[in-house]
Amino acid sequence: MSEKKITVGILGATGMVGQRFITLLAEHPWFNVVAVAASSRSAGQTYAEAVHGRWNYDAPVPAHVGTLKVLDAVKDADTICEQVNFVFSAMSLDKAQVRNLEAEYASKNTPVVSNNSAHRRTEDVPLFIPEINHHHTELIDIQRKNRSWEKGFITAKPNCSIQSYVPVIEALNEFEPTRVAVSTFQAISGAGKTFDTYPEISDNIIPYIGGEEQKSEDEPLKIWGEISDGELKLADSPVISATCVRVPVSDGHLVTVNMELAKQATKEDLIDAINSYENPIADLDLPSAPSPFLKYFEEDDRPQTKLDRDFGNGMGITVGRLREDPVLGWKFVALSHNTIRGAAGGAVLTAEMLVKKGYL
Repeated sequence: MSEKKITVGILGATGMVGQRFITLLAEHPWFNVVAVAASSRSAGQTYAEAVHGRWNYDAPVPAHVGTLKVLDAVKDADTICEQVNFVFSAMSLDKAQVRNLEAEYASKNTPVVSNNSAHRRTEDVPLFIPEINHHHTELIDIQRKNRSWEKGFITAKPNCSIQSYVPVIEALNEFEPTRVAVSTFQAISGAGKTFDTYPEISDNIIPYIGGEEQKSEDEPLKIWGEISDGELKLADSPVISATCVRVPVSDGHLVTVNMELAKQATKEDLIDAINSYENPIADLDLPSAPSPFLKYFEEDDRPQTKLDRDFGNGMGITVGRLREDPVLGWKFVALSHNTIRGAAGGAVLTAEMLVKKGYL
């Protein structure tokens, strides 16, 4: 990279994920935040004023960002596009509004790296976990052709609920997983909440998260899809059944997984496959990439949310308790940090990959 940094805007900068973007990009070696945008309610204030009393992180608001004037993500789109090379999107609007807004930025030759769910089902928008489907960058060229966009494009980051188990299943791909039953135990930050703003979670588990189970079952099939004849064909296996619950934890999504494999394997075979997973983007030397990507714990009581969610600066995936299952064959526990790997950090890693591949 040259010494001159790439200029970045953040749409939805005042929300929980937007704030996480700010913390992760504060000293990023490649990216410089020069524009922050939110709804009309925050527009016109400095960023420090807009998040006063609702800043969610221990690190202070970075000084250079705190003095930026918050722009209106909708009304000031032209101004933002003139200032930045690309934007991260973390807007909290309804899906139709987000789809239209992200497409507007892309049509103005401003690439959009989205944390939002609005375009995850859009056929020509890649859904990236870079260590698994980095080759789906080909969809960007298809998307530009489909929409007559010269430089703009949209990429999406998958739902936070799948980050813990999809990488592990990918590492076990040689044994041909066919059926997967997953239960996710999801932190309250995934709902944009803290313990102060979510009192009903105290001493409680809420056994429903709207839309989460369908995302957990469907999105992996797009990540594992194959590009053929100018379009992405979804994978048809493994079949995934998900149950998603909210638990009284600040950060970190833990999952339990039961799976059926078409090929026989020993416990040692499976653990070795997890520990020796070859990260296909390791040679890109991306600043946010964890090394290793996957870590297996031999201890019976690991991974634990509080102890292990920050593995690899919150970008790594931890796994444990692999053992035989009398119903499907095998079962294990896995963990990821939902607002870093599962949200802003995953989007930052995607942007870094796109820089190295020549798209940003």
